[in-house]
Amino acid sequence: MPQLEALLPDLRACLGSLQGIRHLGHVELVQADSGTLMILRHTAPLSRADNEKLERFSHSKGLSLYLAPQSEILETVSGQTPWYESNGLRLNFSPRDFIQVNAGVNQKMVASALQWLDVQPGDRVLDLFCGMGNFTLPLATRAASVVGVEGVPALVEKGRENAQQNGLHNVTFFHENLEEDVTRQPWAKNGFDKILLDPARAGAAGVMQHIIKLQPGRIVYVSCNPATLARDSEALLRAGYQIQRLAMLDMFPHTGHLESMVLFEHS
Repeated sequence: MPQLEALLPDLRACLGSLQGIRHLGHVELVQADSGTLMILRHTAPLSRADNEKLERFSHSKGLSLYLAPQSEILETVSGQTPWYESNGLRLNFSPRDFIQVNAGVNQKMVASALQWLDVQPGDRVLDLFCGMGNFTLPLATRAASVVGVEGVPALVEKGRENAQQNGLHNVTFFHENLEEDVTRQPWAKNGFDKILLDPARAGAAGVMQHIIKLQPGRIVYVSCNPATLARDSEALLRAGYQIQRLAMLDMFPHTGHLESMVLFEHS
């Protein structure tokens, strides 16, 4: 990414001049719609002089700077709350949150999901492994109601905050163990017309039978692992679903990894 590559020479010089250079771990650079983020992991406390030097660098480059003295701790040094756009909505996130790393491909992926599901004003839609609402919130701009289900409590709370910030009142987020039978939850009693799922690399083997019980007309499965996508697709095919569309997206350029999307429709 040109913006991040342009930072590297000056960043290298700044880090090389710190007194605590031996205590630096790794640096993460993120280009969000709100601007550039830098997360610096360090293994011992930095001196006051080093902290001041890093803060001056962040201001001179217009960076939001975060220090991570431990893996579970994140200290904000400078900058605003980061955000990115998804289908015209603004989603706030923390540098610790999972987001799609390629903004341009993510926009295409969200647009394709909306088109493939063909969401109608009367539809009830379920988004499984929803994170903080990357698909959930755009779906809510078209459907009667949307339920987002996620296993990480912090992402559920961030989804609720983003729904409120964007004025979306027809979407609800729930923290659930997705290995359990979600069809027994009160929010599932009326069923769903469409379902989207975007699991991690391990896939969604424990969820497929629950999806089938809900009997949606259309399902969009987004996957970063073709092997688990193929495995999970078998369950849907055996249940009478057919593959209508398939796409591969180069979410991770210059690597061997691809993002896949499949549309299933019940025969």
